[in-house]
Amino acid sequence: MHHSFDPLKTRLPVTGIISSVQRYLSETNTLIVGAPPGAGKSTVLPLVLLNEEWLEGRKIIMLEPRRLAAGTIAARMAALLGEQPGQTVGYRIRFESKVSAQTKIEVVTEGILTRMLHQDNALEDVGLVIFDEFHERSLHADVALALCRESQEILRPDLRIMVMSATLDTERLSKLLSAPVAESKGSLFPVRIVYTGEQDLTRIPELCAETILKALREQEGDILAFLPGQGEIRKCELLLKRQVPDVGIHPLYGQLSFAEQNAAIMPSPQGKRKVVLSTSIAETSLTIEGIKVVVDSGFGRNPAFDPKTGLSGLRTTMISLDSAGQRAGRAGRLSPGVCYRMWSLATQERMHEFRTPEILEADLAPVLLDMAQWGVADILKLSWLDAPPAAALTSAADVLHRLGALQGGRITAHGKEIHRLPCHPRIAHMLLKAREGGTLPVAADIAALLEERDPMEGQDIVDINYRVEALRRFRRGEVKDRRFENAEKIAAAYRRLLKVQTENGAYDPYHAGLLISYAYPERVAIARPEHAGQFQLANGKAAVLGSEDELVHEACIAIARLDARKGLGKIFLAAPVNPSDLYTQAEAHDVVAWDTRKGGLIARRELRFGSIALESKPLRDIPEEQANGVITEAVKEEGERLLSFTEETEQWQNRMLSLRIWRQDEDWPDVSTAELLENSGEWLSPYLAGVKKADDLKRIDLLQVLQQSIGYEKQLMLDRLAPRTIAVPSGSHIKLKYFADGADPVLAVRLQEVFGMLDTPRVNEGRNGVVLQLLSPGFKPVQVTADLRSFWKNTYFEVRKELKRRYPKHSWPEDPLEAEAVSGVRRKNNPGAQGR
Repeated sequence: MHHSFDPLKTRLPVTGIISSVQRYLSETNTLIVGAPPGAGKSTVLPLVLLNEEWLEGRKIIMLEPRRLAAGTIAARMAALLGEQPGQTVGYRIRFESKVSAQTKIEVVTEGILTRMLHQDNALEDVGLVIFDEFHERSLHADVALALCRESQEILRPDLRIMVMSATLDTERLSKLLSAPVAESKGSLFPVRIVYTGEQDLTRIPELCAETILKALREQEGDILAFLPGQGEIRKCELLLKRQVPDVGIHPLYGQLSFAEQNAAIMPSPQGKRKVVLSTSIAETSLTIEGIKVVVDSGFGRNPAFDPKTGLSGLRTTMISLDSAGQRAGRAGRLSPGVCYRMWSLATQERMHEFRTPEILEADLAPVLLDMAQWGVADILKLSWLDAPPAAALTSAADVLHRLGALQGGRITAHGKEIHRLPCHPRIAHMLLKAREGGTLPVAADIAALLEERDPMEGQDIVDINYRVEALRRFRRGEVKDRRFENAEKIAAAYRRLLKVQTENGAYDPYHAGLLISYAYPERVAIARPEHAGQFQLANGKAAVLGSEDELVHEACIAIARLDARKGLGKIFLAAPVNPSDLYTQAEAHDVVAWDTRKGGLIARRELRFGSIALESKPLRDIPEEQANGVITEAVKEEGERLLSFTEETEQWQNRMLSLRIWRQDEDWPDVSTAELLENSGEWLSPYLAGVKKADDLKRIDLLQVLQQSIGYEKQLMLDRLAPRTIAVPSGSHIKLKYFADGADPVLAVRLQEVFGMLDTPRVNEGRNGVVLQLLSPGFKPVQVTADLRSFWKNTYFEVRKELKRRYPKHSWPEDPLEAEAVSGVRRKNNPGAQGR
């Protein structure tokens, strides 16, 4: 190497582990480095390793989870070599890079490493990949680590991987990667903690300013305060500038210019006392000179899947204990320090130990597309520190199939084009469709507005066209609204990438709706005429607009931001759609369904966009198989109402079910109603030809169909073992009543018809008795018995007295066993009277 670098001159704690890091990496291909914030691992170790033999002149790539840190760390390393960024040390972040042919260390971010892996699976010109700040557990870092390990196992056993972390559970990581750990303890001074009591998320900037003023009064030295994001930082800055004009107040967050970031990081040239208001970026990624006091709001803003936008967004959450420890440690770099924590000890008890890995909460569509492009069929087979959740993978696959990026789980040609663009697949799909339709300039503006925070937040205007027009006015120099700066930066990057001119004039507002429909096909929505302001989405859900909003009068809209509550979602950002524009994306569906209320089989051909029917025509010819399937499903759902289950049919079922219980060693089928309906396809299908209405189903002779379904032999056995009727002495054949639970069947018969019958009848080859329900001439029960002999002997005479009194005209013989049984009514004095 033509440059010389002496790590000892930096006096950084990490110099103590340089020799063990060098030794480990010469013997093994994976190493974990644990070192507290400020130990110097990010700047010193890459420079030291540049001269290692095993590197063989290849590059070192260092992955940073944050854009701001990537640029700053590259600049600091370059300065240690006495160079500018872009010489030996360079960086690449989204839409910006500073590298040259002589660059040997590249600090990269935002999935750029994953893209490099796609271009060259073996990373041929890379000798070492460093994962810095791995404890932040960013999604990109987890994915890139899984892919690098895959490459290491299959293609490049000589590729070195070094995972650096401030507070990670290094033991667990060491086990998973089967890698040694080099631990630098650092040289932190003690930090005294002051808890300021419970806090209010809605007043963070005000409370933070109060705490900073208290710290300025009580302590000496510069102050570093942690706030969730840019909005809170700017508010707090205004409050402090009014109260302490002689103190330098410096914001520090990702979107600032390099000069502004530098002012925050370096000591004040005038020797003024300094307060730095920072996001979590100063936790570990950046070292700020001269800090003795930390004020910690207790909140951070982390990436998480945002169902409102269908993209990953930022969410304000309470930090974890490891973050709190890192923030406090920033006060103990130079001398003993103080940390004001804006929460109570009770809250401290409830905080999580480590932060939640992003992969457990993120939208996985980009990852899944990455893996499909890489050729990984089963994403769960890679070695993950935390495996991506199955439900999130399924929903990501649904999105990618809907966008046409995947087909049958494999990446399509369109999917490969989507993958080439550095944005979410939804946005990429929209930009590619816009290129086909000649609407790229508007699409670039919309893409930027969807990816950034809404510049018109809180203005109660839903239509995205107002934002596009405002962005164009900003470009024309007619408005000076800083909120549009970022959006324009991104829109310009998309225009460069897709080689399209800037447009600032008028355009068709319906184009915006069509473009959003490409990104969110499931959120195209049509007005519900019966409810003003309500819309039916293509995914079957419903959402509502404020009654004052102009879009209320549109027949069709495409929604970009939506609060997907249960019941009715609230629409935040949308655009009008010309319904005729949807026809190109619609699909023809034949709908064959059963609707009992409307009278049976309904068949129509619909042109559908998701669950929205754009047009519908009746279908004349329905394939028989399809019709049968629909009717069978209807029978499963409501068959008891649709089929004629007569008393006779029910008795046939009960006879079969009784034999199933009585003769368990034989194969009597389960013909309970629930079971019959569940399997109706098997026995009912042959009889469904010509069935169109509920009445047609009622006309089917269910008993006959069921008898035929068991076969002739089985029906003969049924009639023999569980006969429908029994002959009694009067000559009548009386129906037996059977029960589904196999209880003894009941014979309800008039007493006079069984005169002369000595024994109780039996069924099932004599194994089961029959219960006799003896009736009066008026068919009223007079006695129930399972033992007829005992009845004649012991009870008949009691019963006879009562019957003689109630039915005096009937003959009630003293010896019933000798008397003639009668089926009619034989009068006492008139033997020839006709029975009834």
